[in-house]
Amino acid sequence: MQREKTMLNSPDIQPVESPDEGPLTLRTLFESEESPLLRLAFSITGRRAVAEEIVQEVFLQLHANGSEVREPRAWLFRCVRNRSLSYLRRAQRESSTSTTGETSSEPESNEILPDEWVARMETVAELRQLVSELSDKDRRLIELKYFEDLKYRDISQRTGLTVSNVGFRLHQILKKLAVGLMPGGLESE
Repeated sequence: MQREKTMLNSPDIQPVESPDEGPLTLRTLFESEESPLLRLAFSITGRRAVAEEIVQEVFLQLHANGSEVREPRAWLFRCVRNRSLSYLRRAQRESSTSTTGETSSEPESNEILPDEWVARMETVAELRQLVSELSDKDRRLIELKYFEDLKYRDISQRTGLTVSNVGFRLHQILKKLAVGLMPGGLESE
């Protein structure tokens, strides 16, 4: 308990004044960022115990090297992300070794490699950005069709558009989103 108090009150973190929270200490960082960091690590690794271990290791590393870190929050998130991806790569290598010690060159069909996962997350982020740039009417059509899973007839009743107009507009919106996701984005249109 004494070690924990000493660690959480460590003067090693350069005090940074935050207009909302006052001086930034290891304790305040831990209290404010532990949950988001655990969610990040868990979303990558899929294992609660591993996520907790990663977050703990990163805070210990910050405690040891706090005076060298200029942006502690960004540093924490970057370290947790990197350690989580490293965990996935290690787990992938270990699972690709069979009981005979031979290495399989093919990943199992249901496994997602870290690079694939990162690419998917980047695509999701790009898609969210593109959807946020749509007009309110177009965004509403996407929500009704793909989030509320409504049929064109039901969307027509809610929006006042004809059934054929709903289908046409959704087709045009999806085409626009697909072009935006292509390498080069809308410039390649």
